[in-house]
Amino acid sequence: MFRTALRNVSAHKARLLMTVLAVMLGVAFVSGTLVFTNSLSDALQKQSAKGFDHVDVAVTPKWKEAEGDKVGEYRELTRELVDDSAAVPGAAQAIGTVQGFTAIADKDGKLIGDGFQSQGGNYWGTKDPRYPLVSGRAPKGEGEILIDSETAKRAGYEVGDTVRMSVDGPVLEPVIAGVFTTDDGNVAAGGSLTLFDTASAQKLFGKAGTFDEIAVKAKDGVSDTALQAQLEKALPSDLVETTTGTRLADDQAEAIASSMSGLKQGLLVFAGISLFVGTFIIANTFTMLVAQRTKELALMRAVGASRRQVTRSVLIEAFVVGAVAAVAGLVAGVGIGAGLRSLMGALDAPMPDGPLVVSPGTVGSAFAVGILVTMLAAWLPGRRAAKIPPVAAMSALHAAATTKSLVLRNTLGALFSAAGVAVVLAATTMEGADGQAPMGLGAVLLIIGVFILTPLLSRPLIAAAAPVLRVFGVSGKLARQNSVRNPRRTAATASALMIGLTLITGMTVMAGSLQKSIDKMAAAAIEADYMVSMANGHSLSPDVEKKLRQAGDVTAVSPMRNADVRIDGETEYLTGVNGATIGELTEFPVAQGAFEVGGTRVVVDEDTAKSYGWKAGSAFTVAYEDGEKQKLTVSGVYQANEMISGIMIDTAILDPHESEPADMMVMVKTADGTSDAAKDALEKTLGTNPAIKVQDKQDLSNEIAKMFTLILNMVYGLLAMAVIVAVIGVINTLAMSVFERSQEIGMLRAIGLDRKGIKRMVRLESLVISLFGAVLGLGLGVFFGWAAGELVGARMATYELVLPWARMGVFLLLAAVVGVLAALWPARRAARLNMLQAIKAE
Repeated sequence: MFRTALRNVSAHKARLLMTVLAVMLGVAFVSGTLVFTNSLSDALQKQSAKGFDHVDVAVTPKWKEAEGDKVGEYRELTRELVDDSAAVPGAAQAIGTVQGFTAIADKDGKLIGDGFQSQGGNYWGTKDPRYPLVSGRAPKGEGEILIDSETAKRAGYEVGDTVRMSVDGPVLEPVIAGVFTTDDGNVAAGGSLTLFDTASAQKLFGKAGTFDEIAVKAKDGVSDTALQAQLEKALPSDLVETTTGTRLADDQAEAIASSMSGLKQGLLVFAGISLFVGTFIIANTFTMLVAQRTKELALMRAVGASRRQVTRSVLIEAFVVGAVAAVAGLVAGVGIGAGLRSLMGALDAPMPDGPLVVSPGTVGSAFAVGILVTMLAAWLPGRRAAKIPPVAAMSALHAAATTKSLVLRNTLGALFSAAGVAVVLAATTMEGADGQAPMGLGAVLLIIGVFILTPLLSRPLIAAAAPVLRVFGVSGKLARQNSVRNPRRTAATASALMIGLTLITGMTVMAGSLQKSIDKMAAAAIEADYMVSMANGHSLSPDVEKKLRQAGDVTAVSPMRNADVRIDGETEYLTGVNGATIGELTEFPVAQGAFEVGGTRVVVDEDTAKSYGWKAGSAFTVAYEDGEKQKLTVSGVYQANEMISGIMIDTAILDPHESEPADMMVMVKTADGTSDAAKDALEKTLGTNPAIKVQDKQDLSNEIAKMFTLILNMVYGLLAMAVIVAVIGVINTLAMSVFERSQEIGMLRAIGLDRKGIKRMVRLESLVISLFGAVLGLGLGVFFGWAAGELVGARMATYELVLPWARMGVFLLLAAVVGVLAALWPARRAARLNMLQAIKAE
């Protein structure tokens, strides 16, 4: 039986090629994902470990928990603590470090790197061992800086050049005193690092006289644990805590591995979809191969082969196919991993240097996935073949499915579909995250149910295309009959396309609906013409609001200033606004009272009011950061949205209690509304600052739309693999169907159907099957998009379902193109059959 199985593989090489290709693509996706994420994780971990070469023990401030009316805060690391750290017997050196956001512009005035990766820090003394100088010297005063060598290279800067930069808003124009090298991971990822002398860094980052961390280097022969013990004895335990450099490196490695895990899981989900689609092709292929060898298998049974041996022979064939596909997929996966690394570099997202990591786990996963998926998909056809009685098989009486099996299949499909719809509908009534898991379960049940019912659905849906197919005469009529001749085969082929289009359509519906909802949200709540914020999402200096207020065309300005306070023993967050102008800049529906902010009168959103039991006229006591208490009165309760919510208080009341006021955003209204000239004037008022964004409502919406579009395009790209596998499935099914129907095609040629008619028949059959799968996919995608939207709509009042008719039309057209292209080779092969040889074929 083993030799027979191998001979069958050898005899059907061409017919199994498409199956090998489908499995190979899925395995390549899996192994490529593992190679890429493992290589990236390994490179980042090694890069991160270098960053701790000069830290044997890190001393950090201890967090003081919020208690009573006092808000939580970090203790301060002073210069005295740095000196005390350096004085312990095992310490060779102690460096006080300061960190913060620093945006630096290139020579065209544009921000270098990603705003979130543009960092600043301090250079310790005249020779900091952390940052070896390539050229120049240590900086002195706020007028001098150091920049990393990668940033200098990208921007074309040299020692002595003047640069434009910002820390929290106002523009600075220091001179480059030197260029240094660094192993900082942000720089390796395309960001920038700017260094000041210690005193300047402390002043600019709002940490006068204090440090974020103390990096202590041990003397030769002193272990990091011994140094840690000495530091713990010398430093006050209520102010600081210590961590060894080894522990920090391990924690960082774990954090990197954890972050890579999310990326890896996301990519593997799409790989799994491709493999799931591939199972339909494998099952179809082996079903057809087994059907073509029915008499052969019956003869084997008649001469003594058992059912197990017949099933085993089919599984051996599947094992060989899976093993070949796994090897090819692994090799292709290594290429994909290397290609993704290169692609990141081409997209200005460079990876740290490091080897391509092909771990034993990756190799094992490739073989496990390739072989198991193939054998599982082939098991049912093999089992079905073994159950056919030899006599029935020899007379081909087994061909038609029994009424009992069809009733059982349709009943099972109806139950799965009904359960899936019920669970999805129930999930739409739940709140937030509670409904996600049930909705996912319902979606899986419904997709399985529709797949089981697809043979039943194929007849009426394909019959609907009959009027169009009649236009093509005999070829069209034959194509329709061939499409429904074997409903199970048609169902498996169409389902592969259905799954891909279901996911693509669902994502498109969700993205379009969310974008429309955000547009409505901004239009409904924000009356300001412009929103000013930092490029990296960090806080703005209060100086920005002052400068904007003095601009000639500006009629109203209000900051959105965050502050944490204590209310009834709980930490709460206030939003400081200009009470005199906030009413002009926003427009929220008021549920109770009036939207009035001024003095001790505040407005509160409905959720916060409900949690504290407040209503218009309620009074409550707040404890500020400085420990002072004040009684505030709720003047109104408003309906908030995802963009703006919370307790709004006048900055005139809030600011005296804040040590370092900081704005997350400044809202601006101009005399003539939005225009390019008004926007340019505001940017010039702020010194054409690379770190600051000036956006109108359309800019804000476009920025969010850009994010959605990026995510959607990534999903399209990842799902393209599943669609390619589905196309291979259509080609494979049609090619094997042509082989199976050789005699029939020969008869059609003999009675007058020319080669063009044969080609047209095969192409139309492919077109009908592809469009059938597309219609099912679009229908399910719209349903899932609506259901997911209901879940989101519970938390977003402005959510509105938007059906992307144009895109769905494009998807349908692409499915038709897929059908036509997939049929090119099988149609050509059918037309080239020799009619006399085909008629004699068995």
